[in-house]
Amino acid sequence: MNHLIHHSIFSSAARTPDAEALVYGKHRLSYAALAAQVDAVAAALLAHGLAAGDRVAVYMEKRIENVAALFGTAAAGCVFVPVNPLLKPEQVAYILADCNVRLLATTPERLAALTPVLAQCPDLQAVLVTGAVRLDTIAPPALPVLDWPGAGSAAGHRRIDTDVAAILYTSGSTGAPKGVVLSHRNLVAGADSVADYLALRADDRILAVLPLSFDYGLSQLTTTFLRGACAVLINHLFAHDIVTMVAQERITGLAAVPPLWIALARLAWPADCTLRFITNSGGAMPVPTVTALQAALPAARIFLMYGLTEAFRSTYLPPEQVALRPGSIGRAIPNAEILVVRADGSVCDVDEPGELVHRGPLVSMGYWNDVERTAQRFRPAPGQSPALPVTELAVWSGDTVRRDADGYLYFIGRGDDMIKVSGYRVSPTEIETVLHGTGMVSEAAAFGIDHPTLGQAIAVIAVPSGGIDAASLLAECRRRLPAYMVPAHFDLREQALPRNPNGKVDRNLLRATLAGLTFTSSTAP
Repeated sequence: MNHLIHHSIFSSAARTPDAEALVYGKHRLSYAALAAQVDAVAAALLAHGLAAGDRVAVYMEKRIENVAALFGTAAAGCVFVPVNPLLKPEQVAYILADCNVRLLATTPERLAALTPVLAQCPDLQAVLVTGAVRLDTIAPPALPVLDWPGAGSAAGHRRIDTDVAAILYTSGSTGAPKGVVLSHRNLVAGADSVADYLALRADDRILAVLPLSFDYGLSQLTTTFLRGACAVLINHLFAHDIVTMVAQERITGLAAVPPLWIALARLAWPADCTLRFITNSGGAMPVPTVTALQAALPAARIFLMYGLTEAFRSTYLPPEQVALRPGSIGRAIPNAEILVVRADGSVCDVDEPGELVHRGPLVSMGYWNDVERTAQRFRPAPGQSPALPVTELAVWSGDTVRRDADGYLYFIGRGDDMIKVSGYRVSPTEIETVLHGTGMVSEAAAFGIDHPTLGQAIAVIAVPSGGIDAASLLAECRRRLPAYMVPAHFDLREQALPRNPNGKVDRNLLRATLAGLTFTSSTAP
């Protein structure tokens, strides 16, 4: 039985040792070969003297060694910390110092870039590199540089499923990134739940497009290995690279975030495309994009999902409901309960907006070294009996949703993103959905800007389609939206909106570009 997250690789290797497990470029590993690489990394960590629970950071692009390092760390009884390869040295150093990383697995090129900041990581004891590196490039000079292991096997420290397996860093709405602490139970339960409702099979081939430091990206590996399927790694530059790889590798499953799906929906897909399912999370996929994908990929089932790193995944909308319930984020995934509650914890009525609360085995262990923020987000689950001697903690998401009469959920907005105009609470997502529905923009992001009389006014940054100008877009918004929801300002851009390291639209960066925008009392939509 798979109690620990690395067990899935070894279980699949025992069942089907010759089955293809991992592909990267010309490299193709069977489950037996992947298990051997995981064993070798675990043995190297133990030989260096790492203790149970020590943190190991993995900072490299998607490649075979990245996967071996993540699961090898778990097999050794240590904790893996995947670091997004797009992060800069100062950001990497913050993560290494924040969670007291003992060993860093990286490439020679990335190690050279990190050299100026390694002194900021006092707990770092050694670096494991994927290739040859000059020792005189390392600072401090006493830091050991270990060669990547070719072989090896050793029994890891004894771990149980409630022990920490991973720390995933996620951007906060304010302040420094926070490390979400995940147990083996969290990861195994999440993989089992998602593989269940996706009906993942051993003959599936999953294209791993998203960063492995992103919980949604890591899920591509954990679910694949659980079912003995094959994961194909890609570090793409352009959306058409993905279409090409899907055809070359006969991919059956693909996960992406909304900005990438918007780009993919505009491309020509082959009539004999092998995709049997696609998934979306990380934000609402515009209805026009869903429609375009249904037309381009008629054989692919579309799963629309909602999740948060603190609980991995919360809801999904079955493919047969996508056309019937536009805008819905679905219902609870298997082995999770999703509640919609008022501020006092009581359950909301049908269609009454409330906070989404997630309870169950996917709820993570809190934020690393951050008692205050953990207490804010992880609180007692609603409705518990006062006779219970131990309180169950749930994730209070901060997201506002509503539940319809059939139990399907609809996202309204995040508490810290909501715009308040003339006493009305306006969801940026709702504005963006309407803008996409006009067909006049390919991308859009809405924000609230202080207004002297309205409280806030709505500003939109968008990439227009064709020759659309701000006046035309404003006229269409006035036609489709109530007056208080009509944007007061449009900032139209020629280039695609910037992305954060997880591929989502970088809302913080866009908001900063509006810092100088001011409205007068006479400014109105």
